[in-house]
Formats: sequence, structure tokens, C-alpha cells
Amino acid sequence: MNIIIIEDEKPAARRLSRMLDDLDIKVHTMLHSVSESIEWFSNNEHPDLIFLDIQLSDGLSFEIFDTVTIKSSIIFTTAYDEYALKAFKLNSIDYLLKPIDDEELEAAVKKYKNQLSSPQSLKVDFEDIKKLLVNPMDRVYKKRFTARVGQHLKIFSVEDIECFYSENKGTYLHTNENRNYLIDTTLESLEDELNPQQFYRVNRKFYININAIKDIISYTNSRLQIKLHHFNEQEIIVARERVKDFKEWLE
Repeated sequence: MNIIIIEDEKPAARRLSRMLDDLDIKVHTMLHSVSESIEWFSNNEHPDLIFLDIQLSDGLSFEIFDTVTIKSSIIFTTAYDEYALKAFKLNSIDYLLKPIDDEELEAAVKKYKNQLSSPQSLKVDFEDIKKLLVNPMDRVYKKRFTARVGQHLKIFSVEDIECFYSENKGTYLHTNENRNYLIDTTLESLEDELNPQQFYRVNRKFYININAIKDIISYTNSRLQIKLHHFNEQEIIVARERVKDFKEWLE
């Protein structure tokens, strides 16, 4: 098995190499930066498996694959919190949270070996992963939305929007002035545009503003009903599978 480690902290790279050696796995090469890795990949046969640190001294390791077409399986090594690790699960990429644990390393290697019996092409959307690696506190979200009213465009601050909802294949915003406006987007698109600390998707039809909540009422089948200050055109029900997450969001 041909393995390389890409890790900018040399002591951490040597420690991982020793841990792999204890598993009778020899490391072929250790690289320590984006630029060094690009040069190496451009002039060498790609390995079977890469242990890849995310944050290198000269940038994110994803930048390597902006230049080089990836041909290897990857196990990420990362110090990022769990909000980012969802990305790796979604893309069927294994990861090791630093400091690396012996048993978790062994399990990750075993998972890689098991996948060799049914190899699949590696499909990694690094842009999606990078989005999740951005701390939600640092991410920039939309502060305004526009809606066409006749021949005019009306501007709405997110602070003045109680909720977004879908109806009859259209997406609407509802304002604190108790008015509805059709907007040119979808609820799915709003997922990357709304601050998750302020807006939550309670079901497939509604995003609600936490500041617009007037009351929360127990509902049938362990669900919750949300009452907003102004919107009352239809019931807003928190789907049962979202109740636990919704309660955590409130806190």
C-alpha cells in the first residue's frame, strides 16, 4: 500500500507515521505544504491513500486539487469541530479528529481496506466542504431580500421578515407589517443565504425568524405548533423529526 502524509506540523506527521508503522503500514512520503504537494503530485505516481491535514501553512489543502486531479483515497486529519465533520460524512470521506486516537486510526485504515474490495470513484465536492469549514460566526449571510411589486423592486431587511414559505410552487416572504411578497428563489437556496442562528427551517414549507416567535404549543404526534406575531394564514408545524434540533436551536 502506497501512503503519503500531508501535514504542515512535522512532529504531528512523524507521530502519525509511527502510529501507522505500529499497524505495519509504511509511509512513502511526508509533505508539509500546498506548494510542495502540488510539485510532488505533478512529478510522481499518485499514492493509494493520503492522510490529509486541512489547514496547511500556506493555505487549505483543497488548493492542491485545484491544480492536480486527485487519484487517491483520502482520510482527513483535522482539528475542526463537529459542525465541519458533517461534510466528510456526506461525501463518504473518513476523517480523524486531532489528536489522533490509535483505535480510530486503525478503524479508518480498516474502512479503507474494506472499500478496496468494491472500489468506487472518489467524488469529492471540495467547495461544499469548504463552506462547512467556515465557522458560522464568520460566514457572511444575506441581510436584504428584494421582491418585485408591479414595476418596482421593494427591499426588505431580514430583521423585518417573519418567515419564508412555499406555496403553489412559489416562495414568499412575510413581513412584520403582515404582508406577503413573492420572491425569486427557493427554500433550498435559502439554506446557504440565511443565518442559521436567526432562521430555522421547521418543515419543508417554512423558514421562521426566531425573533418572530410569539408562542410554541404542543401539537399532536409529538410535534410543535409555532405562532408568529403576525403570520396566521396557515399552521406552522415543526416536523416531529426536527423537534429535538429545533429545541436546541432555540437555546
